[in-house]
Amino acid sequence: MSTSGSAAAGVVANRGAITACVILSVIMQALDTTIANVALPYIQGSVAASADQINWVLTSYIVAAAIMTPPSGFLAAKFGRKRVLLTAIFGFVAASVLCGLAQSLPQIVGFRLLQGLFGAALVPLSQGIMLDIYSVEERGSAMALFGVSVMVGPVLGPVIGGWLTDNISWRWVFYINVPIGVIAFMGISVFVTETKVDSGAKLDWFGFGMLSVAIGALQLFLDRGQQLDWFSSSEIVIEAMVCASAFYLLIVHTFTTEKSFINPRLFLDQNFSVSMVFIFVIGVTYLASLALMTPYLQSLMGYPVITAGIVMGPRGLGTMLCMFVVGRLIGKVDTRILLFVGLAITAWAMYDMTGWTPDVSQWTIIYVGFIQGAGLGFLFVPLTTVAFSTLPAHMRGDGTGLYNLSRNIGSSVGIAVVSALLVENTQRNHADLASYVTPFNHAFQAKAAAALDPMTAAGRAALDEIITLQSTIISYIDDFKLLMIMSLVVMPLILVLRKPEKPPEIDHSAAME
Repeated sequence: MSTSGSAAAGVVANRGAITACVILSVIMQALDTTIANVALPYIQGSVAASADQINWVLTSYIVAAAIMTPPSGFLAAKFGRKRVLLTAIFGFVAASVLCGLAQSLPQIVGFRLLQGLFGAALVPLSQGIMLDIYSVEERGSAMALFGVSVMVGPVLGPVIGGWLTDNISWRWVFYINVPIGVIAFMGISVFVTETKVDSGAKLDWFGFGMLSVAIGALQLFLDRGQQLDWFSSSEIVIEAMVCASAFYLLIVHTFTTEKSFINPRLFLDQNFSVSMVFIFVIGVTYLASLALMTPYLQSLMGYPVITAGIVMGPRGLGTMLCMFVVGRLIGKVDTRILLFVGLAITAWAMYDMTGWTPDVSQWTIIYVGFIQGAGLGFLFVPLTTVAFSTLPAHMRGDGTGLYNLSRNIGSSVGIAVVSALLVENTQRNHADLASYVTPFNHAFQAKAAAALDPMTAAGRAALDEIITLQSTIISYIDDFKLLMIMSLVVMPLILVLRKPEKPPEIDHSAAME
């Protein structure tokens, strides 16, 4: 995302009002990354979706946002930043209303896709406005405020979403965007001035198209694979071929075109390339674990939706608090040490979760969630610092877009993979456990009550319920273990990162776009 080179020399008129309206639009977008999580079981019941299908509500939004974030700078240059931002707010609010009105799974997934397409531009364009209205000396404080507004969403999302779902309806997790969006739209219309339009601005449409097709086909492949038994389905084979072909054409185009959508010179920077892998894994572990926690708390543990939202809230609080702490440590402590601490904390939290059962206490869920969030706080800012520390200044705009694209793809892939594994492993575990439950197993007969007699219909039904529960618990443990292993596997890459000669002035909020 490119920003204006000349920050405001003096105090901009109505700067407070502009700041408030811009931050409102950012909070609105940030809320939607987590506010729908606690409502997923209720949405699932309303639209008759399976456990793996309902996560399309999350992944469709993330994929659309990933695709549309990189070209947001081009759109602002071509049509004017204010005009594009107002269009984004209007489209986001309209799509939110349509999500609330949805009556079927295809409808809500389609409207969430639309919401992500419009919402992608909200954070980078709002950030550009903040950078323009504050002087160079004030930008540090302005970006700290901006960063807090981005992180408020994950903190408040589960709590607000839980309260709205419990007291009104799950549809209000989308309708709540209407009053916020209206205020932001009116304020920006009145107080923000339009930027100059560059009629000569161009976008590499072929590269953008191939990237969009590749990401879309990959997501369909992951979302539909388990349901259609992977490569035994012709649809999955076609999606895999389309994804591979689009990626191939994108790579060839990138290295043979003078000005491609993705700048290949970015990958010559060692720190940036390694950081792309790191941010991908962070995207996987953070949002995938959130997607797992919602059904775990509500379906396995029987938590009311408001309670589930409250116990998940401290996760975002841990992230926000640690981001403030780490922000003060940057430049004083080697960023590679901070990255190691963040990965170690995240891995420990996942390790602890591998020992959970539905009997785990609320306090354990709260403090482990807080610790996991703290680990994320130790990763965001240092990783952004390392990623852009050795990258030339003129390449940081392209780098920011690609960096956040990697995080968003990691999030959508992570949610799809853990959801598919959860369903598949539950079926496999059920078959394994059921093989031991027979009238001929003397160990089982010695412990089984009359109500669990496999020779009666009632006994078989009760046994099936118990076996399904145990199978699901083991499947969650397997998913948490996978996320823990991913956090450990990337640790050696820290040794590959190079320490910059002097700490650069980096826009840390880029990590949260």
